[in-house]
Amino acid sequence: MEAGSEWAEEDRTEAELAGESDRTEVNRTGARRIPVLEIFGPTVQGEGMVIGRKTMFVRTAGCDYRCAWCDSAFTWDGTGKDDIRLLTPHEIIAELREIGGDSFAHVTLSGGNPALLPQLEELIERLRAQGILVALETQGSRWQDWFYLIDELTLSPKPPSSGMATDWETLDVIVRRLESRERTFSLKVVVFDETDLRYATDVHERYPTVPFYLQAGNGNLRETDRNRMLPYLVERYEWLIGQVMADARLKKVHVLPQLHAWVWGNKKGV
Repeated sequence: MEAGSEWAEEDRTEAELAGESDRTEVNRTGARRIPVLEIFGPTVQGEGMVIGRKTMFVRTAGCDYRCAWCDSAFTWDGTGKDDIRLLTPHEIIAELREIGGDSFAHVTLSGGNPALLPQLEELIERLRAQGILVALETQGSRWQDWFYLIDELTLSPKPPSSGMATDWETLDVIVRRLESRERTFSLKVVVFDETDLRYATDVHERYPTVPFYLQAGNGNLRETDRNRMLPYLVERYEWLIGQVMADARLKKVHVLPQLHAWVWGNKKGV
């Protein structure tokens, strides 16, 4: 089945159904509405190729994965369903401007998995028409033609600790299509243990010409005291650095912390 094909109806959560909800849900200009859970910022991007970048966030509802350590499970497990708003691209941009004013030139599309939403194309086009760069992270399980419009695209296949299985055929197709258009994109794998690191190494060797990022995983999502979080996160980062430095297969990689967790712990909306 093609990477952009529909998934089975019985496998969808309420959040995913909202994401697909009513493809006839349009405004008077014909724009299909987007299921939005959060719009916030400006803040700094905490992960991947744009770490430290000043950005606004638009978090969409719905995901085709159920990662064991997901730090945004409310996007797909039904607990955030009452917060979902179906917004047009115009309404999203108006809210971004209301919150961020003229203080930003970068927007990150987050989830869940925004790649489930074909209707994001108009939002991306409108943002770029206003001189705003657009970033996206997705696990590489679905293809959308609007990937070609993304300025900074991160493919983040999930390691064994997530409980998910990588569809290598689909990921191969996505990488090949992006490379054929010479689009700016990277690969990132979150690492919790040695098994995850072996998986990450396999990903890097499978796509050796794609910029590659390793990120230390946060396995302490229930901790609410950020002062307790930081020593734990530093220890995990130090462990990952130690593992990578000695590995001859990982010469051309970036090793990152989860920056926003270092600053704000597990707080949402930052």
